[in-house]
Formats: sequence, structure tokens, C-alpha cells
Amino acid sequence: AVKNHSDGIRCFECCIKCLGGIPYASLIATILLYAGVALFCGCGHEALSGTVNILQTYFEMARTAGDTLDVFTMIDIFKYVIYGIAAAFFVYGILLMVEGFFTTGAIKDLYGDFKITTCGRCVSAWFIMLTYLFMLAWLGVTAFTSLPVYMYFNVWTICRNTTLVEGANLCLDLRQFGIVTIGEEKKICTVSENFLRMCESTELNMTFHLFIVALAGAGAAVIAMVHYLMVLSANWAYVKDACRMQKYEDIKSKEEQELHDIHSTRSKERLNAYT
Repeated sequence: AVKNHSDGIRCFECCIKCLGGIPYASLIATILLYAGVALFCGCGHEALSGTVNILQTYFEMARTAGDTLDVFTMIDIFKYVIYGIAAAFFVYGILLMVEGFFTTGAIKDLYGDFKITTCGRCVSAWFIMLTYLFMLAWLGVTAFTSLPVYMYFNVWTICRNTTLVEGANLCLDLRQFGIVTIGEEKKICTVSENFLRMCESTELNMTFHLFIVALAGAGAAVIAMVHYLMVLSANWAYVKDACRMQKYEDIKSKEEQELHDIHSTRSKERLNAYT
């Protein structure tokens, strides 16, 4: 019974030590980053697909044959960019978590004393610079994502005004959003059947809300990048202090060894003189 109790205590202490080694700040930032990227990529992809269906169904637009850069080609490019963002930030989140683990005191407690190398300091500085650049990039993505939200809000407002004001003749022209060229006339008015069908469909409402959620996901990714910057800056300060402490311990150990050698030498000289 005493042995089982002792084993239980050791197991409990090991669990506490492992839990203390988790970089909770990096973990929270990683969860926030993954949630934001998942919302942005998933909802953004589906919103782009819904936009294609709306343009083809209600505005009667068709894909241009050949290598012409039209709105459908741009949407396909944005989809591939979303795939790349999802893969890149999945890997980057793992790298930042690993960096967080290696700059906590738990690694020192579990695996003994460690040496802070110049390479480790350079890696921490590199992550700070890279995260700052990614934060600026996500700010740009957030601003860019707000554009389709604004466009769909205008469409939603026109649909709402049509139902509130009787006899209102409002038109929606894609040229004012830059979706088509000036020479193409792709517009629908409130008196047309396509406009009424579009306003009554759930596809418009769903696409609008998907873009809103994608915008929220991009904002969450920005917050995650700011959180990461704070964590990395704190880790950098920790590494810097640990480096100074390491140099101090090395100098102290060297001085103590020299004092010990001097004391031993004098003791031997006294003993020889006495003999």
C-alpha cells in the first residue's frame, strides 16, 4: 500500500510537471490562429462558390473561353490562394508551438540544464520578424475581405428597399463594382424577374453571411498574430536573460574553480613546508 501511494505521488508530480511545461500563451494563440484561418478559408471558399452561382444564375454571366482574365478566373485564383493559406499557417502554427515549448522552463526541468546558443537567439528573432510581416499581411487580407462584404451589403440593402418601398425601380450594375468592364452591361433592376428571384433566394443571404464570417476569421487571425508577437517578445526577453544568467554562472563557476585550485595549492605548500 505504501509503495502504491509512493507511485501515485510520483505520477501526480510528473503530471504537474508536464502541465507546467505547456506554453499556454502560445497554445491560446495557436487555437485562435487555427480557428481564424479555418473560418476564413472555409467560409471564404464557400462564399466564392456562391458568388459564381449568383453571377451565372441571376446575372447570366458565362466563363470566357481561352486564357482571358475574367471574374471567374480571378475567383479560381482566390480559391487556390485560400488553399495555400490554410496549408502554410497550419505548418506555421506548429512551428510557433514548438518554439514556445523550447523556450519554457519545463524543458530545462525535464531534460536538465541547457545552453542558450546564438542559433536559438537568431531563431527567436527570425520568428518575431516573420510574425510581424504575417500580421501586416493579415491586416491586408482583412481589408480586402471587407470589399465583398460591402458589395453584398449594398445588394442586400437594395433587396430590402424594394420590399419596403412600393414601385421603386432600383438597378444593380456590376460595372460599379469593377466585376465587369465598362463595355459590358450586366445589370438587373427591381422590375426584372431575375432580381426578384435573387432577393427571394437563400443563396444570396447565405453568401453574404459567409463573407461576414470569413471577415471575422481574418480579424481573429490578426488578433492571433498580435498575441504571437507578445509571446515571442516575452520569449526573446527570457532567452536574453537566460543567456546573461548563463554567462554569469560560467564566470562564477570559473572563479570558484580558480579559488579552489589556489586553496589546494597553498594547502599542499604548507604541508610540504611542515614536512
